[in-house]
Amino acid sequence: MRGKQLLFCLLTMAALTASAQNKPIKKRVDSLLKLMTLKEKIGQLNQYSGRELTGPASNRKNNLLNDIRSGMVGSMLNVKGVKDTREIQAAALQSRLKIPLLFSLDVIHGYKTVFPVPLAEAASWDMEAIGQSAHIAAKEAAASGIHWTFAPMVDIARDPRWGRIMEGAGEDTYLGSAIAKARVLGFQGKKLGATDAVMACVKHFAAYGAAVAGRDYNPVDMSEQMLHEVYLPPFKAALDAGAATFMNSFNTLNGVPATASSYLQRDILKGAWKYSGFVVSDWGSIREMVPWGYAQNLSEAAQYAILAGSDMDMESEAYKKELEKLVLAGKVNSVLIDDAVRRILTKKFELGLFDDPYKFSDFQREERVMQDKSHAAIARSVARSSVVLLKNELNTLPLKTGIKKIALIGPLATAKTDLASTWTVYADTLSMTSVYEGLKEKYSPVAELTYAKGCNLNDQDTTGFKSAVELAGKADVVVMVLGEAGDMTGEAKSRTDLSLPGRQEALFRAVKATGKKIVVVLMAGRPLIFNSIAQQADAIVYAFWLGAEAGHAVADVLSGDYNPSGKLPVTFPRSVGQIPLFYNYLNTGRPISKEGDIHYRSAYMDSPNSPRYAFGYGLSYTSFDYSNLKMSTDFLKKGQDLTVSFTLKNTGEYTGEEVVQLYIQDKVASIVRPVKELKGFEKINLKPGERKIVKFVLPASQLAFYKPGAGWVTEAGAFKLMIGSASDQIRLEQTFNLN
Repeated sequence: MRGKQLLFCLLTMAALTASAQNKPIKKRVDSLLKLMTLKEKIGQLNQYSGRELTGPASNRKNNLLNDIRSGMVGSMLNVKGVKDTREIQAAALQSRLKIPLLFSLDVIHGYKTVFPVPLAEAASWDMEAIGQSAHIAAKEAAASGIHWTFAPMVDIARDPRWGRIMEGAGEDTYLGSAIAKARVLGFQGKKLGATDAVMACVKHFAAYGAAVAGRDYNPVDMSEQMLHEVYLPPFKAALDAGAATFMNSFNTLNGVPATASSYLQRDILKGAWKYSGFVVSDWGSIREMVPWGYAQNLSEAAQYAILAGSDMDMESEAYKKELEKLVLAGKVNSVLIDDAVRRILTKKFELGLFDDPYKFSDFQREERVMQDKSHAAIARSVARSSVVLLKNELNTLPLKTGIKKIALIGPLATAKTDLASTWTVYADTLSMTSVYEGLKEKYSPVAELTYAKGCNLNDQDTTGFKSAVELAGKADVVVMVLGEAGDMTGEAKSRTDLSLPGRQEALFRAVKATGKKIVVVLMAGRPLIFNSIAQQADAIVYAFWLGAEAGHAVADVLSGDYNPSGKLPVTFPRSVGQIPLFYNYLNTGRPISKEGDIHYRSAYMDSPNSPRYAFGYGLSYTSFDYSNLKMSTDFLKKGQDLTVSFTLKNTGEYTGEEVVQLYIQDKVASIVRPVKELKGFEKINLKPGERKIVKFVLPASQLAFYKPGAGWVTEAGAFKLMIGSASDQIRLEQTFNLN
């Protein structure tokens, strides 16, 4: 039996040392457990999709309702709205013990109010804005009867071919950990049970973002060091922020499905990290152990999952069909069932569902919250802070007030539904503000706005080129809105070609031939490759997918009413051949001393090694000067903090925000270290001519790295400290030593 004895010991120890922070709930859970039959306990471990429950009569609907009334279901997903959640909760309260259901939903970047996709929000580097976005999403979801969201996704992603890169915070562990914390705190609020908050679910545990070749659901094969240094820290940050639940991932990790990984779920999560919440499988991932070739049948799959620590089965029906037989056959110890049920019941008590099963299903609150107009204003603020200015030749932007005619061209210029991208829940996409509408509202009647589509998003038709070129020739400036379709990123949306689909770059070249200044607004859920645009456009704004207020946000940036402050949370490659490409790579014994040096060097023959745009990169309408770097000591001792300060001055003509970034390099270590690692950042707002002394505190513990067999270690030696505006734009640097 795979680790059965070890698991039993771990659970027994955990039970003996269980925290008594909330004795009333613990006592209530223990009392309820004593009343439950084995069937009822297993019922709490089952989660099903409820789309059919709100539809016409069917066998699936009848069977599911019967299971709910019999206490054989612990949670439902894809049921939303006060009416439906109240109705289905009432069915659950017909069960013998009247245990309420948990209602869950994929609230990824907004519920009714659609915020920017998570990767876009990560570009803001603004933890307050990210937390506020999550809080509004939670407030709206909770008002419609939802208790639990399947977010945040905290997977580190270094491969933009992977469609789910749009759901996370990008490539960096430090930034990703900060964002994981902000999202958890935003979703869960001050405490579980508040009616403006929902339980967070941290996903996907673990290493899903490293799927081979960027192909969704693919295997992951990585070293223990990389797992602990790069991929696990955001999960630990989310746990430390109080995350109520975790979700395991679809991938295999070094040959073992994450759903069956005792190493991930028992040894690390519930063992070393002492996690007291519960773990839910991803959709059908227990059942999928059979086609993986890890389990012979559904019974073995259920056995491996419960032994490994997967508490709740989402949509596999493995626990429902097999778990009781496994317990009666002695293949699964009942202590494992009790532990899983206890974790789930504890969350239901913490939410207050036993005291009031309908506390989140209030018709008046639902109507009031859904009509709250302040949510749109917040969405607009978050959206514009997520915009990244990639290029601005000769101060093309902001668009001058003297402009009389703007030609708006491109297949996404009037788009609405695309602006929401994927994972929208309750949004009225037709009410979203397109770029056309945003610019029309901003510039009318001072400037005339004309529009031509030019081409479709994803075909070879060029018949619209002629009218687009004619329109451009009559304009003072051209704004082109290009990108990928909103549904081209997300789950199961992997791509091998990251160039603009269809004939969009050809359209750009045709319009560029008019000689007019061109501002390109790019919309996507991932880094795209757009070399001719990068070389020839006068200005480039990367807008990602900004949600309901996208048009207003883009107009605010183009007009100068908002000075862009976004920085890239992920590296943009020049070609697919460079992928995976990330800033914190390990050096080699034959490093490149200068670009173009390829003589027996770690270099490409046909391309620069450098990215098109580096991690942390982003321009502003103003300029900033970095000076006067100081450190509290040149010789740091273990256990101490290094205080770093420097002066930042706004030397331009606009008020603006700068994301200052602190990097370090461990110059010599027993395991080769990255060329640089982000260890601090701060977003600073300065008026023209204003200066500020910026301080960072760098604990010696931040210099540690993971060493297999030894865990986290810090080694004495020299470190380079770097302050910059991007990972490739270091403005100040100095060396210190750790003793």
